[in-house]
Amino acid sequence: MLLEGLGLDRQTEGVYRLMLTNHRWGVAELASRQGVSDAELRGCLDRLAELRLLTPSAVPGELRPVHPKAGLQALLQGREAELQLRQAELEQAKEAVACLIDEFSDLYSGNRQRHAEQLIGMAAITARIEALAREAGSECLTFNPGGAQSHESLEASKPLDRDVIGRGVTMRTVYLDSVRNDSVTTEYAGWLTDLGAEVRTVPTLPLRMLLIDREVALVPVDPGNTRKGAVQLSGSGVVAGLVALFERVWESAAPLGAGPERDEQGLTPQQQELLRLLGEGLTDAAAGNRLGISLRTVRRMMAELMERLDAQSRFVAGLRAGRRGWL
Repeated sequence: MLLEGLGLDRQTEGVYRLMLTNHRWGVAELASRQGVSDAELRGCLDRLAELRLLTPSAVPGELRPVHPKAGLQALLQGREAELQLRQAELEQAKEAVACLIDEFSDLYSGNRQRHAEQLIGMAAITARIEALAREAGSECLTFNPGGAQSHESLEASKPLDRDVIGRGVTMRTVYLDSVRNDSVTTEYAGWLTDLGAEVRTVPTLPLRMLLIDREVALVPVDPGNTRKGAVQLSGSGVVAGLVALFERVWESAAPLGAGPERDEQGLTPQQQELLRLLGEGLTDAAAGNRLGISLRTVRRMMAELMERLDAQSRFVAGLRAGRRGWL
């Protein structure tokens, strides 16, 4: 039975099967039997530990396989947790929809204002963003969870940004912490700041969002895939809720120029969030997507944390991180 659907590749599954039938084999014996190098074998062990299919044995420093019934059930629960986290990103949009239910009959009424409008296609969304920005009279609030952006797209947005800020409109933008490592995006953010805008960063963001004058909001139909379309909302209750969400995130965000503060353990907010996401059962790729960083960066960060914890596997790293209060 292949378990690739649960994140267990064929090679790692083979190592797991060997360990289930031969509890006392060490790294050298397992690598020889599986036909892989010691480094590859240790990678498989790390993956098994990450999937919580290994647990410390009674012998200090040794790991034993978790019984398939318990281990695979826990793995399924982890996948369910991952889905729940992804669904949490939709909660704000669901709340907005719930508020609009009472106004549903008003959406197509010729005698009353229309409070919701769906936009299909990137061209329509881009045109609406430009129109809303040009109409802004006092304030423009933005969540940008996409990570680093291209030089071309940022340059193309500068004339509109200059016009908006030049009219005295307050502009506040929240990016992911990951943009701090991208010179193009940080240069653009610095340019915005010089014009009078404010820019902060957080490890993760719930959704992409644009709020204009606390009267109009533009949010994606699907936060996980913004290309599916967007919804423009103007109902006072809905927009007020989204403004409150922005203000909560803004208060916890770090100004771009200052850099994120480390906690008493010396961890950055991004490192804390990575540990939390992986602890909730997300894969490296899913956690990287939430943080706006590459798979390679996720694994590099975890390697650095494991070194600090003096742990040879992620499972042991998780145990020690818990004991130190990192999770």
